Amino acid sequence: MREITSKAITKAVAELAIKANCILPDDVYGSFKKALDTEPSPVGRDVLGQLVENADIAHKETMPICQDTGLAVVFVELGQEVHISGGAFEAAIHEGVRRGYVDGYLRKSAVAEPLFERKNTKDNTPAIIHIRIVPGDALRLRLAPKGAGSENKGVLKMLVPADGIEGMKKVVIEAVKAAGPNSCPPMVVGVGIGGNMEIACLCAKRACARDIKSKNSDPRYAALEEELLGLVNKTGIGPAGLGGKTTAIKVNVEWYPTHIACLPVAVNINCNAARHAEVIL
Repeated sequence: MREITSKAITKAVAELAIKANCILPDDVYGSFKKALDTEPSPVGRDVLGQLVENADIAHKETMPICQDTGLAVVFVELGQEVHISGGAFEAAIHEGVRRGYVDGYLRKSAVAEPLFERKNTKDNTPAIIHIRIVPGDALRLRLAPKGAGSENKGVLKMLVPADGIEGMKKVVIEAVKAAGPNSCPPMVVGVGIGGNMEIACLCAKRACARDIKSKNSDPRYAALEEELLGLVNKTGIGPAGLGGKTTAIKVNVEWYPTHIACLPVAVNINCNAARHAEVIL
């Protein structure tokens, strides 16, 4: 049994919150630079150039890539041989988010209650935490800030098996078209297939937070990711929605077993600030 203190978790989460919001991942940054050489639209190339310049300034000055620093979504893989000492595990994550957003001068966007008063919590807590218990004695924390412009364009469709692959593709393309310029393309598109309604959405969220260079471990789904990316970029939405072929830089797909009568499909979109940071304790 390995011990990890709640203080260490809080410190790590606070650092992740600042890093994720101020440093664009290398693979996302590289995709923008690569697209500069392949985007046929002059306006699209200009937008991509501005995104690269913005990322450079944010990194150099430790400033947010985007003013919407989002809700803090934390994916946790907790080794079953780990013992958390010194305080409650989830409380340590929330405290890390509070410190990161307050000390890092990041915008606080969380409201304590969603419908009536909608009062700002003033520290961007609570975080949204997804936990998996896995073998081993390590703790993996992946923080992905999620802004509203892209999150508001998420879609869940409860298809039936007869809708098949073509029905699934239609859901993805229609979601991208409906998002249009509002999700600040070029985007990362996460697709969740299977499970039930909540699992499909969680799969889409996990897919959205995956690295650009990653591929689904199932070659059929890896091929589907490439096909969907091609279809998305054929929409012509382009950078900032101003036209071009760089509408998305990646489509990631995650799936889960499902009921014989179900084919849930969820789409979760990340804007061009496809932010995430990770640490293993």
